[in-house]
Amino acid sequence: MEKLPKIGIPVIAGIVFLIILVTKSAVTIGPGEGGVIFERFGGGIDTSQTYGEGFHVVAPWNHMIIKKVRQQSISDNMNVLSVNGLDITVSGTIWFEPEFSNLGKLIQTKGEDYVNELLSPAINAAAKSVVGRYTPEQLYSSKRDIIELEILEEVRSELKGQFVNVKRVLVENVKLPTTIKDAIERKLKQEQESLEYEFRLVTAAKEAEKVRIEAQGKADANKILSASLNDKILQDKGIEATLKLSESPNSKVIVIGSGDSGLPIILGNQ
Repeated sequence: MEKLPKIGIPVIAGIVFLIILVTKSAVTIGPGEGGVIFERFGGGIDTSQTYGEGFHVVAPWNHMIIKKVRQQSISDNMNVLSVNGLDITVSGTIWFEPEFSNLGKLIQTKGEDYVNELLSPAINAAAKSVVGRYTPEQLYSSKRDIIELEILEEVRSELKGQFVNVKRVLVENVKLPTTIKDAIERKLKQEQESLEYEFRLVTAAKEAEKVRIEAQGKADANKILSASLNDKILQDKGIEATLKLSESPNSKVIVIGSGDSGLPIILGNQ
């Protein structure tokens, strides 16, 4: 150490300080993230700029707060009451993303843990408001899509102007008390069986109507055919048959006249 030039120690100290300074000042923001600067000796969160992905240099006395700004999701189980006061557990997922340009305002007003401070209470409030309008049977069966849309609208209303965009709400499961669930399933089964029985009755009625129409058509056709066979046609047919019989070499036919209907009277045939 005694052999080092007097200027060497300050240089080494300067290099070490410079390395520390660069280390403290260099910040890398990863994919799908955004950053805002917290000025320790200034006005706190700088809401005028959000920093995007990549390498950034900030003053060592400031702090870069980095948060995800891509679309994210959170899932939760919520205990809510139906319209008739039954305790129901609803499992759901919500997709959201913070507004990139307003990330600083979001952190400044709601804190870094804005998911728990802002989103979760809004989701629970919306779920309780919407689910409370429906009966357990509606929640269990046919109203799932409508409920999702209504919760989404409620959450968006709750978060309006809060710098967070909610993309979608999915109701994954509705857990009812066991006795209520069993009763609903029995009712749905009975309704399905009733619909199936009604379908069979309608099908049988249509088949019977088809048979009746076909029978009526055949009867009408026979009636028309019978009406067309008048005495003149029968007379002509009888003469034609007699002539064919008389032309046979093995037949001996003696025609002695005709009856009242005009048909020939055959005396014998040998």
